[in-house]
Amino acid sequence: MAGSRLPFPITLTGDGIVLREWRSEDLDDLVEMLDEPDIARWTPMPSPFDVEAGIAYLKRAHQGRVTGQRLQLAITADGGRPLGEVLLFGVDAGLKEAELGYLVGARHRRRGLASGSLSLLSGYARSTLKLSRLLLRIDPGNTASIAVARRCGYQLTGEPPILQVGPHGPSSLDTWELVESRSGSRLERLRNVAARRYGRRTSGQ
Repeated sequence: MAGSRLPFPITLTGDGIVLREWRSEDLDDLVEMLDEPDIARWTPMPSPFDVEAGIAYLKRAHQGRVTGQRLQLAITADGGRPLGEVLLFGVDAGLKEAELGYLVGARHRRRGLASGSLSLLSGYARSTLKLSRLLLRIDPGNTASIAVARRCGYQLTGEPPILQVGPHGPSSLDTWELVESRSGSRLERLRNVAARRYGRRTSGQ
């Protein structure tokens, strides 16, 4: 990865999943997806998550993307309607590490979207961005997210918990790290995934 800027825009495709940039026309689906008790419980999202929060969210997402600060991509099946989100942020170019995150809307869970998207972005981060240490921060009570992490080859580290403050108060997040030996074959396959930049920017954000 050249410097610490992350490429914009990108589309990542693999395993029946298309990760794409957020668009202004995603607002209604975004609000429906994020205005949900489980999202509020495990993330620092505003709650309730209304249209005003959605507009601000898309604006921040677009700004973070055009400035190369993070990868913040909508999870879709075919490039259309967003079903969730996957992120890569907090990049340390010197240490070659970054943190990832993911969420899937309540109506789209139990379809392998979270694990497929996390594996896809992890593979891109390793093979294209050349990041060697990929981390997740997960509340120990969030068993669904922990299951996703394990399926994708992440293991719990011995690092001290990190405090996060959200709408439901503070929580302690454990650190998980991608271990090559458990996910190397899948990441190797993902090196061949179509991870191409395209020239048209998203608009209206």
